[in-house]
Amino acid sequence: MKPLMFFGLASCLALLVAFAAQTPDSEYEAVAEEYIRGYFAARPLQGTSIGLHEYDGKITDYSRLALDAELSRLRRFDDRLKKFEADKLSPRQSIDLRILQSAIKKELFQMQEMSIFERNPMVYARAADVNVYIKRNFAPLDDRVRSIVAIEAQVPNILIAARTNLADVLPRPYVELAIQIARGAADFLRKDLVQAIADLKDERTRTELQDSNRKAAAALTDYAAWLEREKLPKATPEFALGPEKFQRFLADTELVNLAPEQILEIGLAQLKQEQAAFAEAAKKIDPDKPAPEVFKQIQSEHPKADNLLNDIGRDLDQIRKFVVSHHLVTIPSEVRPRVKETPQYRRATSFASMDTPGPFERRATEAYYYVTPAEKDWPEPQKEQWLTAFNYYTADVVSIHEVYPGHYVQFQRLNASPASKVEKIFGSYAFIEGWAHYCEKMMVDQGYAGAPPPTPTPTPKPSGTAGSSPAKAPKPKPTPQATATPDGEKRVAKYRMAQEDEAMLRLCRLCVAIKMHTQNMTIDEATKFFQDNCYYEEKPARQEAMRGTFDPGYLNYTLGKLQILKLRDDYKAQEGANFSIQKFHNELLNHGMPPIRLLREIMLKDKSKWDAVL
Repeated sequence: MKPLMFFGLASCLALLVAFAAQTPDSEYEAVAEEYIRGYFAARPLQGTSIGLHEYDGKITDYSRLALDAELSRLRRFDDRLKKFEADKLSPRQSIDLRILQSAIKKELFQMQEMSIFERNPMVYARAADVNVYIKRNFAPLDDRVRSIVAIEAQVPNILIAARTNLADVLPRPYVELAIQIARGAADFLRKDLVQAIADLKDERTRTELQDSNRKAAAALTDYAAWLEREKLPKATPEFALGPEKFQRFLADTELVNLAPEQILEIGLAQLKQEQAAFAEAAKKIDPDKPAPEVFKQIQSEHPKADNLLNDIGRDLDQIRKFVVSHHLVTIPSEVRPRVKETPQYRRATSFASMDTPGPFERRATEAYYYVTPAEKDWPEPQKEQWLTAFNYYTADVVSIHEVYPGHYVQFQRLNASPASKVEKIFGSYAFIEGWAHYCEKMMVDQGYAGAPPPTPTPTPKPSGTAGSSPAKAPKPKPTPQATATPDGEKRVAKYRMAQEDEAMLRLCRLCVAIKMHTQNMTIDEATKFFQDNCYYEEKPARQEAMRGTFDPGYLNYTLGKLQILKLRDDYKAQEGANFSIQKFHNELLNHGMPPIRLLREIMLKDKSKWDAVL
């Protein structure tokens, strides 16, 4: 009996040990891992995009049955996570839990409150975006094309599901945009995709792609025609969320509890301040002209078409040196992004963009800073107009936003940090875009003013000839700090105008998002708001207004920037003489991409200040 008794005792001890091992942290981690697996099973293209290649060749099931199942799954996990008490978890997992809860609430809001699968036909027009298989060489081309074939084979089924799922009456701006997107996607498949895989060697795979590509493009073209024929005539101008839903959107996704009208009041006041700073900078350049005219004059100072990428790359290196020499943030790697022309298939929607690999990508780890040049076959006036957007000052501000110390450094810090899987996957819109937008102001405030634009080098006279003078060494270019001259002061003012121009645009987005979704502002009124307040021409102003109808979160560029500025002030008061802007930025970027409200808990010791969002 003794051996039997011993075995029974050992079994009991083992059970006790196993039970003891089930701490709140480990229970939470198991639930989080289970949620993540289901999340990517339902969104495999996102899995591929972040470097999880077990999802390659798969696409979301948009059938009513599958969408209902995913909604049930989200509700189930929302309930399961409510059972965890934040104060019973470790500090790290307490934050992790709330990041995951916020991510789930965002998905639930989109499905339940925004009814994206019933009201937004753009969802289906974009469903088969296979760009990730072209832009990143994470597998041999043949394998990636086979994944594209598998995805394209499902496009007709997705668009059949769209006809079943979409409501009878849809918001008119959504229908108009979906028609454009569907036709653009069909054109992309017929032309740009074929060009992008020109090096494909396997003839059987090429034949399969031709067949799947033709059917997918035809399905998208038919979908656009169906929307135009069946949905556009009876579409409604109504698209707004309404005040209650908008406030819940901010609270659920960004943990911001301010009422929309309070945020709008802050935004309108801030917009006036930025407009005044824009006008003040303009006076330093030309006191006799209105500020918008001065800015148009500045835009004429731009690289030649043939020099665009070289000039962007040169200035990018200068920006990086400024960040390092001024100890603004620790850049954890010497690996630089490659400055390249935007691929043809992305030029219709991209001016300049940062393309970083996903946080779990282990093969195609290159990062690209894409810049869209003027097309060689454009007439000269069109080229000139395009290049004004790349004037030396705005181009640097965009590079600050996209690369140093904006999105690229954000990506590098995330990869180098001990962030959890949840922290690396789920990000706050306000933190991601708010950081990059904050960097624009922070860099100019810290004294960044570039270097004088390059001047044509005169052809030297041959040495040794009559009348020639000894060759002189070229004068060194002034450093970015050499601004004590009138020309230097004007250059500082030009950078300030470029930075303020970006700030006014983002503030207009904030004001328009709230006005359209809570105060019945129309698209025409929103268009005029952009024209009047950030001095946009009618066409780009209308594009901005249209975006606000389906992306109410585009207020987060400014909202996130203001939250970071408020956190910096509070952190500086806390640290006193020990404050360092580099330390602040490093700490800010060490915890993934959480809602900024959670960063206040991490970085501020005084609990009474945690809720002070703005």
